[in-house]
Amino acid sequence: MKWIHTYQLFMFDFDGLLVNTEEIHFLAYKQMCAKYGFNLTWSFSRYCQSAHYDADRLKNDIYREFPELQQLEPNWNILYGEKKKNMINLLKSGAVHLMPGVKELLLALQQANLPRCVVTHSPDEQVSIIRRQNPALDTISTWLTRESYTHPKPHPECYLNAIEQLGKSAERIIGFEDTPRGLRALMQTRAIPVLISQVPYSEIPELVRQGARYFPSFTSIG
Repeated sequence: MKWIHTYQLFMFDFDGLLVNTEEIHFLAYKQMCAKYGFNLTWSFSRYCQSAHYDADRLKNDIYREFPELQQLEPNWNILYGEKKKNMINLLKSGAVHLMPGVKELLLALQQANLPRCVVTHSPDEQVSIIRRQNPALDTISTWLTRESYTHPKPHPECYLNAIEQLGKSAERIIGFEDTPRGLRALMQTRAIPVLISQVPYSEIPELVRQGARYFPSFTSIG
């Protein structure tokens, strides 16, 4: 991994990038629907097209898919509370694993003693559960979780805070995201923005044209 020595700071999103939690979120929503008698048959890619843009799109798409669900429970906060309970139960069951190439990359960064951090929308509670189950994540010493900043992505605040803490003197900073929404937060900083995803987002060609780099997985970076 000679390429890592080009950079002085590495910033990582978490869900769907370092760990497979996006798949777990999807399963938690499927369980939520099933509790009310509805079978969410979307593919994972279809789920991502709803979940990774704005806060209301997934809610609206699920209600559109199941109008009867909205009649049964029009208060989305109650449904989302069910989903959150499902998510915690799945996390505690050990369902989370590292994404391809992540362990090798994290160990290489540790060996090279290069500054690195996680910048995530996930709360401390969920992050702590996952870290206990995946020791390689503890090679990252700095974690900016949802409690660490005010404005969610695509606002750049979280990444700007990370650069302020760890990269004031760094000339070359690189950041990794797995969704267009997160990538847009990175693109508002001086970091080189990299999208790592196997989901065929329609925006990928335009994001690359605007200066982002794209790889389907960490194992594709050479």
